[in-house]
Amino acid sequence: MERRLLEVARRAAHEAGRLLLEAHGRVAHVETKSSYADLVTEVDRAAERVIAGAIAREAGPGHEVLGEEAFAAGAAPVTSLDDLAAVPHLWVVDPLDGTTNFVHGVPFFAVSIAYLCRGETRFGVIHDPVRDTWYEAVRGAGFMENGQPRRVSAEETLRRSLLATGFQYDAAGEGRLNLRHFAAVARQSRNVRALGSAALALALVAAGRLSGFLGLRLRPWGGAA
Repeated sequence: MERRLLEVARRAAHEAGRLLLEAHGRVAHVETKSSYADLVTEVDRAAERVIAGAIAREAGPGHEVLGEEAFAAGAAPVTSLDDLAAVPHLWVVDPLDGTTNFVHGVPFFAVSIAYLCRGETRFGVIHDPVRDTWYEAVRGAGFMENGQPRRVSAEETLRRSLLATGFQYDAAGEGRLNLRHFAAVARQSRNVRALGSAALALALVAAGRLSGFLGLRLRPWGGAA
């Protein structure tokens, strides 16, 4: 069954990615959510509807979707996937990871879809539509980049490590805390990149291109896949 569900995730990510590419550079209206820097567009919402619709049509009954935009619109609050460990079939979706990049025309964003069975992640799919790059991990089968096996970096020292980070939207809270961590790590590592998409940054860590990711209090959809 999971092989079939993986195909569902691939098709949904491809369809959502195509929508993102068509709209990239043509965003007319931008809204804010939790702060002035926490952005959302109709493209985010449309991509989430595409993914949720594909899951509803193809996955079968009993499958629930936890999506970033539905959550932002007032769905029941979830701070950890542990809160949903009893759900038999859960899809965790970020339809547009890297919305700020997308809004400003920076071509670095992704579609992220993870499937969990009773709290255990079974697979994750991250699609970079700009480069048509696919990152996939299946429990027990390792990590793949465009169908090729990849491994994490073997680097063990910060001095030779290239890292990535992300900054929380709430500049008065987690953002300041993350800045302190960023400053400490930046002084000891080769460099730290703020890429604007946690999903893609984590995929690059899994592929061995980056040695690590520094992030605080990621939302469930930020790192599920």
